[in-house]
Amino acid sequence: MAALINADILLRFFFNEPVQIQFELTELFLMPALATLSLSRVYREGGHLSIDLVPKYFAGDMGLFIKVVQLFLPAVFFAAVTFMSGKFAIRAILGGEIEYGVIDWPMGWAYALIPLGCGVLCLRLVHDFLKKVVMT
Repeated sequence: MAALINADILLRFFFNEPVQIQFELTELFLMPALATLSLSRVYREGGHLSIDLVPKYFAGDMGLFIKVVQLFLPAVFFAAVTFMSGKFAIRAILGGEIEYGVIDWPMGWAYALIPLGCGVLCLRLVHDFLKKVVMT
């Protein structure tokens, strides 16, 4: 994505010729892919910024309850996002929704990146939730 944007900048500056597909490709496909397909990996690595409202190591059953809730609630949220964005993407794919430009971009496949990324994160959260409940 950075190479495509820099090529567009350099071609505009030196030759007054932009990369025609750069804006649509970056906006419609690459940015959503970057934002959502990495969610599960970043969660696994502990890379998101967060604010701890409760102590990290709460003792006993209360600590287990807090950790389970911290996994369950985001899993429910991302399941809802996956479901709703999946419905939207399927409707766009079946309806043949197009973004007109230099190339006619099929929007359904751009929209499908959101439920894919959120769905994988949801599966990881459910896995960690079940691991916490079963292991203890």
